[in-house]
Amino acid sequence: MRIEEIDKNFVMGSLEGRELLFRDCWASPFELNGLAFFSEEKEFCRLPVAQLASQNDGIRGLAWHTAGAQVRFRSDSGVVGLRCELRNKGGMTHMPLTGSSGFDLYIGEGSSKRFVKVCRPEWTQVEYGGLLYLGAGGVEQEFTINFPLYNGVKRVEIGLSPGASVGSPTAFAVEKPVLFYGSSITQGGCAGRPGTCYTQVLSRHLDFECLNYGFSGSARGELETAEIIAGLDLSCFVMDYDHNAPTSEHLWKTHEPFFKLIRQRQPKLPVVLVSRPDWPWNVSPEGCIDRRKAVLATYNNAVSAGDKNVYFVDGELMFAGIDSDSCTVDGCHPNDLGFYRMAQAIEPALRMALGLKA
Repeated sequence: MRIEEIDKNFVMGSLEGRELLFRDCWASPFELNGLAFFSEEKEFCRLPVAQLASQNDGIRGLAWHTAGAQVRFRSDSGVVGLRCELRNKGGMTHMPLTGSSGFDLYIGEGSSKRFVKVCRPEWTQVEYGGLLYLGAGGVEQEFTINFPLYNGVKRVEIGLSPGASVGSPTAFAVEKPVLFYGSSITQGGCAGRPGTCYTQVLSRHLDFECLNYGFSGSARGELETAEIIAGLDLSCFVMDYDHNAPTSEHLWKTHEPFFKLIRQRQPKLPVVLVSRPDWPWNVSPEGCIDRRKAVLATYNNAVSAGDKNVYFVDGELMFAGIDSDSCTVDGCHPNDLGFYRMAQAIEPALRMALGLKA
């Protein structure tokens, strides 16, 4: 028996029988954020398509996952629907489809956004649609729809009531994007929905555009990726790839050169360095200590050289406290509680880096 047959609270809102006018998510006045190269290439890809060949096999595939992407707009529509075509069928054994292949909706401006609804496919679906908002209408509101974390999209359309107003969203409080580079955790594994990944939590709290360069198991401090990052106009860069380094020796070898390449290209860019969060369950706590030393060495050497725009966040403290053992789904990948605690731990350093009040 399907659970939807005995508990209607599990039924996703249907578009059937509703008269909606659908528009491409990238069409003005909708604003598509989190994909730095979309305006030039018209591709739902996190990296420049022409430069994918220079990346490793993992990044070449994962670049098409839409972690961090979102569409924002203002409207007085009483209904918001979504239709999409995914790149792949969903199916991760330890991450819900709502996070890997779903979209979630927030209403509100700036740091006052509040979660409303999530839309997700069935296991075998590539094309699907659903109802994200149903209200009275007639009052203009700002809508933000976050894209899937562990899937890509070929098409996304937003449906609104015919005759409803559609306008551009308010500008972000932070003028330029913040870019996060890192592991599967950075990409969002295993968040319950896109908006609960720590990068998106921080994006809401501090009101900035998020560029998510988390590449599951694949971002290992390659200078080819650093070259792409160094060419972007950013407010801050968060460097969080500790977990992807196959060994602590690899991290020692790659971490500082990666940082230095970006620092040489952008001398004033604030950089936040983060070490891995899952200490209590790691089979090699000594390895965690050595990895933290590698990240700290990059930080200390930069500070000793006079760098005033570098910050360090200790991953050991992220899950600390009551119920620290409830912060992951598998001892490594955070659940929503773990992601929230990561955001809490990183936010003070990120506020300082961005020059925002505490």
